[in-house]
Amino acid sequence: MALSAKSLRKAVVHPLLLNPSPASLQSTRLALHVDGGGSSCSVYIASGCRVYKVQISMEDSTTVTTGKESLLIPVQAEVIHSSLVNRCPHRSEIQSVVLAEKDCNSGVILGTVDSYGHLIVSRLDTSGEDVERHTYSVLPRDCGIGEGSWAGMCFSPQHWSTAAVARALCKSIDIYEQDVHIQCLRTLWNPGSLCFLSSSLSGNGSSSMLAVAEGCQLTIWDLRTNYNGGCVQRICGTVGDCLYAVCSSFDGAIAAGGSDRTVTIYDPRRWSALKRWANCSKYEITGLAFSSLDSNHLYVQGVDYEVFCGQWKESRKAFSFRGDANWLGFGKSANVDILAGWSECGSIFVADVVKE
Repeated sequence: MALSAKSLRKAVVHPLLLNPSPASLQSTRLALHVDGGGSSCSVYIASGCRVYKVQISMEDSTTVTTGKESLLIPVQAEVIHSSLVNRCPHRSEIQSVVLAEKDCNSGVILGTVDSYGHLIVSRLDTSGEDVERHTYSVLPRDCGIGEGSWAGMCFSPQHWSTAAVARALCKSIDIYEQDVHIQCLRTLWNPGSLCFLSSSLSGNGSSSMLAVAEGCQLTIWDLRTNYNGGCVQRICGTVGDCLYAVCSSFDGAIAAGGSDRTVTIYDPRRWSALKRWANCSKYEITGLAFSSLDSNHLYVQGVDYEVFCGQWKESRKAFSFRGDANWLGFGKSANVDILAGWSECGSIFVADVVKE
């Protein structure tokens, strides 16, 4: 199976966001939701202490053209509506924005975490408004004392009420059931990325396994056990090469990448490397996502301005495109192959990927 880009659109956000806050190296300040019917998509981006929603039209698709080095050339897209999301009153810079999409008509679940680990979760309808004011906020256990740093979060794919929050300088991962703190996992290195693994690996239909990129190591945590602090596997990489991105496919494979510009695919049943795609990116890798159409394809985002789709088993690129500046945010929709990237120049790029 081969994948190709159906369209690549470029939209310019409101002038107030042309000078966004710097945040951290990881591009975790963007989340994407495809509206019903696929006629538009909603992109949530964070700058400073605020979250903005930008609705972009995906109609009037044109034939994709390529330029130098076979890079996709974007076409101008219409911004239907942009607004401020009022349900995220953070006091420090937001580091991560995550959506947990639900199958019911109640909309989506929006989660944000700032540099001190303050978590805010809201249920939004498709218009971006709060539904029945269902919002809860959880302060970090140390009440945010100390120095701020990168913080990331992820929702359990089976139960959106379960969330994991990682804090880099604190070397900790806190597990929450809504606003109740369940447990704290202590990492040896500074965590740089995290994700829940496929429920098929747990054996009971629940997502209790968590993959964490910490320093040069990929660690696997089981929330059901306290043995060894919950860490059930530790895979060491090259000392000095930090991991900045980790993701899991629907069939269980785990991908990790970072400063060595190499993507490594791991087999979760033997905890061994299935494939190493060496030097696939020009610069450090800060974003990874498996394709929902074919788990043999992977989307890779570099720290500069390039994103590409590749067949990792064959170490072959399918297509690529570049932004007009370094990426501040990068994300993929949960169930469809639609990507979005937000650049320093205030542009949002949206790519729609289909099977050939």
